[in-house]
Amino acid sequence: MNYGFVRVAAATPKIKVGDCGYNRSQIEKEISKLQEKNVQVAVFPELCMTGYTCGDLFWQTLLIENAKKELKTLVDFTKGTKMLIFIGMPLAAEGKLFNVAAAVCDGELLGFVPKTCLPNYAQFSEMRHFTCGDYFDVEAYGAFPYVEFYGKEVPICRNILFECKEIKELVVAAEICADLWAPKPPSVEHALAGATLIVNLSASDEGVGKDVYRRNLVAGQSARLVCGYVYSSAGEGESTTDLVFGGHNMIAEDGTMLAETKIFENETIICDIDMERIRNERCKMTTFAPSKEITYLTCEFSVDDAERKLERKIPLSPFVPESETERVLRCEQIFTMQAYALKKRLEHTNCKNAVVGISGGLDSTLALLVTAKAFDLLGIPRENILSVTMPGFGTTDRTYTNATRMTKLLGATLQEISIKESVLLHFKQIGHDPQVKDVTYENAQARQRTYLLMDLANKVGGLVIGTGDMSELALGWATYNGDHMSMYGVNAGVPKTLVRHIVRYCADTATDEKLASILYDILDTPVSPELLPPEENGEIAQKTEDLVGPYELHDFYLYYMLRMGYEPEKILYLAKHAFTDIYDEETILKWLKTFYRRYFSQQFKRSCMPDGPKVGSVGVSPRGDLHMPSDAVVREWLAQLA
Repeated sequence: MNYGFVRVAAATPKIKVGDCGYNRSQIEKEISKLQEKNVQVAVFPELCMTGYTCGDLFWQTLLIENAKKELKTLVDFTKGTKMLIFIGMPLAAEGKLFNVAAAVCDGELLGFVPKTCLPNYAQFSEMRHFTCGDYFDVEAYGAFPYVEFYGKEVPICRNILFECKEIKELVVAAEICADLWAPKPPSVEHALAGATLIVNLSASDEGVGKDVYRRNLVAGQSARLVCGYVYSSAGEGESTTDLVFGGHNMIAEDGTMLAETKIFENETIICDIDMERIRNERCKMTTFAPSKEITYLTCEFSVDDAERKLERKIPLSPFVPESETERVLRCEQIFTMQAYALKKRLEHTNCKNAVVGISGGLDSTLALLVTAKAFDLLGIPRENILSVTMPGFGTTDRTYTNATRMTKLLGATLQEISIKESVLLHFKQIGHDPQVKDVTYENAQARQRTYLLMDLANKVGGLVIGTGDMSELALGWATYNGDHMSMYGVNAGVPKTLVRHIVRYCADTATDEKLASILYDILDTPVSPELLPPEENGEIAQKTEDLVGPYELHDFYLYYMLRMGYEPEKILYLAKHAFTDIYDEETILKWLKTFYRRYFSQQFKRSCMPDGPKVGSVGVSPRGDLHMPSDAVVREWLAQLA
C-alpha cells in the first residue's frame, strides 16, 4: 500500500541540437532508469526531441519529420512501461508548427498539449516559428481537435486531463515553460477542472538570479493551485550561441519544494508526491472552487502501483524548520506574535499588571519571557509582572532556583507562596490520605496554584497568563480547572517541540549572560509537572515523557492528524519512516494509540480553554481550527491500529 503517494521524476537528458535519433536514444535510457525506480509520471524538457535552440532549423521539413518518426519509435519503446511520460517536440498540424508536450504511456500516444504563451521578446523569438496553442480552441472547433499520427487520430489541445485508472487522486495536466510565467497560466484552468498534478516542460535559459525567481514561481503555483508541480528544464547539450541552460528541475507540493537540482548539473530528480494531502487540502479550502466552465477531454492511463519504499524525506519535527536560518526566523516571528497578542489583550482590558505562575520549566519560562516583551511594547515597567513561584511536594532545588533567579534578572516582581500547608489542609477536608500519591494528590496541587494565581490577579488588577502549550492541550495533559485555566494562554498555539526552540532562541539572543545561562539550564531540565516528591538525591522523579510519551512523537502525530487529516495507518507508516533510527515500531505504535485515546477523551478540556493566539497552521481552539464534539468515540481509529 502506498498511502496516496505518487512517484514523479523530472529528467534532463544530455542532447545534441538537431539530432532527433540521438536525443530519442538518450530519453529512452532515462526512461529505463526511471522504470527501475518505479517512477509513475516522468517529465522531460521542452522540445527535447530536437533541442530548443534549433532556431530556423524548425523550418526544415527533415527536422520536423524526424522528430515525428523518433516519437513513434519512442512510443513503441514504452510498450510494457506503466509510466506516463511527457516529451517536448515540434509538431506540424494543419499547415502550422506547434511546440507541444507529447503524452505517452505503455506504447500509446495519448495526446499532444500545445504551448499557449509564446514569448517573443528579449532573447526569445518563438512566434517566428510556432503558432499559439489557442489555435486549437475546443469551442471554435465545436469538438476536440485531433491530428493524424501514423494512422491514429490523436487529440491536440491544451484542455486535456490525463486520469490514472489505479490512483483516482492522480489527474495530470501539462503546460510548457512560459505558460507558467504568464499572467494567466493554463495550469489555473487545469487545476480548477480537476488536475492535481501539473507538469511543465521547460527550456528556461539561465541568468543571474533567474533560478531564484523560477523557484518562487514553481513553489508559488503549487501553493496557489493546491497541487503537485513537476518542472523539467533544458540543460547540457543545448546550443550556447547566445544562451546557457542549467537544467533546473524542481518538484513541488502545495507550496513545499520537495526536490530541486543544482543548476548546470543535468540531474534527474525523483520524489513521491502526496496526492492524499492535495485532495484533503482542496476539500478543506472553501476558496478553492472547482470549475466546469471550460470543457476538457479526459484520457485514461495506467501505472504500476506496486508497494515500494518511500522516496521522500519525512521531517522528524514537522512544526520545526530543519534549516537553522529558517528556524531562527520562525522562533523570532512566533515569539513576536505571542507578545503582540498579549499586548492587545492588556490594552483592551486596560490591565497594567500580569500574574505568571513560574515553575522553572519550559512552558512557564516562555510565558514569562513573552509577558516581559509585551510589557516592553506597552512601556509598562516589568516590575508590574507578578512572577509567582509556588513550591509543592515535587519541587526540586534546580527548578526553584532557576525560576527565582530568572524572575529577578528579568526585572519582574517575585512572590513565593508554598502550597504544602494549604494542600494538606485540603486533603484533610476531603478525607484524602497524603500517602496515597494518586491523581487526587497531583491535581489538588495544580488547582491550589491556579486558585492562588486567580486571587492574586484580582488583588493587583491584572491578568493570569496561561503557560500550557498546544501539545499538552491536544493530549489533555493538564489538570481541569488547574493549570488548564488562565485569563489568556500565550502558549496555546505553540507545540512543545517548538517551545523548546523558542526558549533557545531567547537564550541565544539574550544580552544578559546570566539570564542566558539560566535559560540553557532550563532547556536541559527534564519536562515534569513536579507533583510527586523528588528522588532521594533531589532529582525530578516524575518525567512527563515517561508517562505520556515523547513529545516529538506526539507533535508528529498531531500535525499529520489535524493538519493533513491522515488516517492512523498512514501516520504510523510515516512515523516508522521518519523515526526509523530512533524508535522501534512497537514503541511508535504504543504512543500512537496513547495519542488517539487521550486526544479523543480530553476534548472537554479544549472546549472551554481560554483565549490564546494561533501562531501556526495547526490549532486546537474550539473558536478556531478545531470544532470537535467532546463525546466522539475513538474506537474506529484504534481498530485500524489493532
